[in-house]
Amino acid sequence: MVALMVSTFVIGYLLIALEHKIQINKAAVAVVLGMSLWVMYIYAGDSLIKGVNSEDFSHFLSINPEYAALPLAKQCIKFISESQIIHYLGEQVQIIFYLIGAMTIVELVDVHGGFSCITDRIKTRNKRKLLWILSFFTFFMSAILDNLTTAILMTMLLRKIIPVKKERWIFCGMVILAANSGGAWTPTGDVTTIMLWINENVTTAALITELFLPSLLSMLVPLAILTFSLDASDADAPAILNEAPSTTATTPAERMSIFVLGVSGLIFIPVFKAITGLPPFMGVMLALGAIWVFMEILYDRRPDIPRAQQHRVSDVFARIDLSTILFFFGILMAVSALQAVGVLAEVSKFLDREVHNVYVINTIIGAMSSIVDNVPLVAGAMGMYDIPTHAEILASAEPAYTAYYAQDGVFWQLLAYCAGVGGSILIIGSAAGVVVMGIEKITFAWYLKKVSLLALIGYFSGIGTYVLQNLLLGRL
Repeated sequence: MVALMVSTFVIGYLLIALEHKIQINKAAVAVVLGMSLWVMYIYAGDSLIKGVNSEDFSHFLSINPEYAALPLAKQCIKFISESQIIHYLGEQVQIIFYLIGAMTIVELVDVHGGFSCITDRIKTRNKRKLLWILSFFTFFMSAILDNLTTAILMTMLLRKIIPVKKERWIFCGMVILAANSGGAWTPTGDVTTIMLWINENVTTAALITELFLPSLLSMLVPLAILTFSLDASDADAPAILNEAPSTTATTPAERMSIFVLGVSGLIFIPVFKAITGLPPFMGVMLALGAIWVFMEILYDRRPDIPRAQQHRVSDVFARIDLSTILFFFGILMAVSALQAVGVLAEVSKFLDREVHNVYVINTIIGAMSSIVDNVPLVAGAMGMYDIPTHAEILASAEPAYTAYYAQDGVFWQLLAYCAGVGGSILIIGSAAGVVVMGIEKITFAWYLKKVSLLALIGYFSGIGTYVLQNLLLGRL
């Protein structure tokens, strides 16, 4: 049954990677995959649990003595449905609720035109200067919001200021690189860093201080190379093209207030976790609730705005990409099923035995994330390795190597970087790349020819920077 589960996971993975070819939404595949693996497990539980989860199974029976008289198969079904699924679901729901809250806040700011408070201030027409401004803006905006939202925002801006499609594609390629690099060094910048942060593999302070410079170099090196290929002359297009009419009746001051509240709410989340120790999804829900109250008061005080032109939080919920949420849920449940049957533990033992180098392992994971989605890759890595305690590190045969997997250890930090930045190598390797590809109709071949080598150079530049940091700090 384990072989069948692994085969099913691989097939599902391939279908997800080939979403644009087979024209089946990857969320549908992920949900079917996640549920199917648990069905397979529950019907073969009695042959697996005794070997893989014997201690947990025994503990479950000790606290539920009423199940002792049941046949072994029934006991295993009870253990899986009442213990293991609840355990893994509790972990996944934290990520899901966090994403719902964060996506709602970002969508609320966007639908009110809040991001125009910044984008309207970009006035230069010099191509090289514009490239640098847009790249740095994307890098830092992605760190605060997320790489997907930032990539959409910047691509729509580029459609207004650069009329020549092939020229605009160059800028879009740099936007993808900058968005993925910016999303790798903060806990809210990419879904994979969110996952690692919520699971407490990494902390906010260590993630920012250790990965900022590598992430910055992964953008700066390609940016510097690309700058020399651009004509420094001013663009011929007018400052704004195809300006869409505003869909909000709020005033500029109100839009600025919504923007400030939204960004402050997202920045507040890691502060909330640091102060209270509570899970991040509670922080994002608290921020969303406060913004929700503000929006209700704002619209109640503006009876001149017709209901059809109001964008209350309850309306914004309908704009959230639910398929993305379900994709994450399906993938995380699929990976947790493989973790429950011990597959991920065996993979980790193999890597430790045959590779035994966290830098090489993460570099490979990053390269793989350019081909397949980085969410299951990171989820799989999280399932393969536990976070050792200080006592476990000291008791291990190789304390220095085991310490790499501790909270804020080298393995988790480099995983956050590689999974995020590695997705830039191919346009299909990241959510930012896929969405820009869809908006601009950029071809896979064009990106491979014009951008992939730059992304690869930037990727290894960041890894080299991180290695040098650790060398200087004596952590290699």
